Order: sequence, then structure tokens, then C-alpha cells
Amino acid sequence: MEPPSAPPHRGHIPCQGLLLAVSLSTFWNTLTTAQLTIESVPTNAAEGKDVLLLVHNLPGNLAAYGWYKGDRVDPDQQIALHVIERLEIIPGPLYSGRERMYPNGSLLLRKVTQEDTGYYTLQVINKNFHSEVGTGQLCIYKPVAQPSIQASNITVTEQKDVVVLTCLTNDTGISIQRFFYNQSLRLTERMKLSHENHTLTIDPITREDAGDYQCKVSNPVNSIKSDFITLAVSSLVEKGGLHPLLGSEDSLCPLF
Repeated sequence: MEPPSAPPHRGHIPCQGLLLAVSLSTFWNTLTTAQLTIESVPTNAAEGKDVLLLVHNLPGNLAAYGWYKGDRVDPDQQIALHVIERLEIIPGPLYSGRERMYPNGSLLLRKVTQEDTGYYTLQVINKNFHSEVGTGQLCIYKPVAQPSIQASNITVTEQKDVVVLTCLTNDTGISIQRFFYNQSLRLTERMKLSHENHTLTIDPITREDAGDYQCKVSNPVNSIKSDFITLAVSSLVEKGGLHPLLGSEDSLCPLF
């Protein structure tokens, strides 16, 4: 039976460069031959999903073990304590009702949120009152939404106009890729990307740049492409202007 629910903890700890998914690294002072470790399942988890902090090589002869939010054993930050002989789970101040402890020491966090980001500490205590402590970092990634792609102009003239293609997204901590006719775009010397890859400038435009463009945003838990935008490129001759090799229309002599 699980403990009764308690008010959720509202604290938030910055993820130090890892935004919104699960990334867990552990540091242990081991008292056993087999090292006690924790595996995050899945390795990368999206907000709203369940995450299992799976314990490997749990030592024997244990009396109790407890999980804490933070990088140390702090009674005020305790999530729950499992007293093994009494088969009792005692909720701590930070128990929210979404946690579940297993006999092998593992901790299940259900429907994780950004507020679950931070450090977690497991303390195991044997019947001789020796203890081991391990600390890991948990980060939650918010799934990215579909971006859109915008062009400064979709009908342009070759060797004359400049086009800026912008990938519009409200998501942060992402990578951006660009596609041309559903293939990864190969940059040429006429193309320049902005620092964060949000904008692509093509200067000047040529006929080979005409076609369908997309952008894709990604983070460790998902990726999604924008809809297509089609760039139409016409030549100066089609616009009634000068052909770079033939000159003006008035200078063309009839053949007969």
C-alpha cells in the first residue's frame, strides 16, 4: 500500500545546461565489492512521462533505505523512507503522491514535471548501521512543438534578390536542422546561418535555390519538422530585364 498524498514540492533547481529530460550520473562511496549504481529508465524522459531510478547491486542485510531531493541526506528534503523489517514506507516532507518505492531500492516518479529537475540522493542503511549514499542529477525535457518556416520573400529574381528563411519556434535548448526537398540542406558559399541557426540567408539567389524548404527542431526526447515553404526563382530574362550575356533586347540583331 502506498502512503497518502501530500502537497507537491514547488522548488526548482537549474539543470546546469541540461534542459527538461532525464540525465542521471551517480557518485558513490562503496562499501561492497559490487558497486551500487542507479540507472535512469528511460535515459531521456519527456515531461509528463514516468521515470524509474533503477538501483543495481543493492547490498544485503539492509535495515532501511530512503530517498531525498537534493545532493545530501537532509530530513527536511526526504521523499520517503522504507523500513524493511516492518514492510513500512514512511512518507517524508517532499512526498507528493507520485512516487513509488520498490523492494530493490528503486524509485518510480510518475508524470514528471520541470519541478522534478534537480539532484536526488539515496541512502541505504544496513543492520550494523553502516550506510552508503549516492547522488544523481535528474533533468526533464519538455517535448518540442512543431516549428514554422518563414521567408522574407517567396517569389524572387536570380542574381538580384536576397532571401532570409527563418525557423520560428518558442522552444529553447534545441537543435535546428534545415531540409531542401526533404533532404538535409547542403550549405553553399552563398548561404549563411545565424549564431543560433534560426535564420538562413541566401545571397544572392540562383535558380538552383528554387524548391521546397523545411526546418526541424529537436531535443533529446523528440523532434518535429515544419510544413513546407516553396521558393520560386525567376531569371532576369523572364522579368524583361537584361540577360547577363546578351545585353538589352534592342541590341539583338535578327538572323535574317
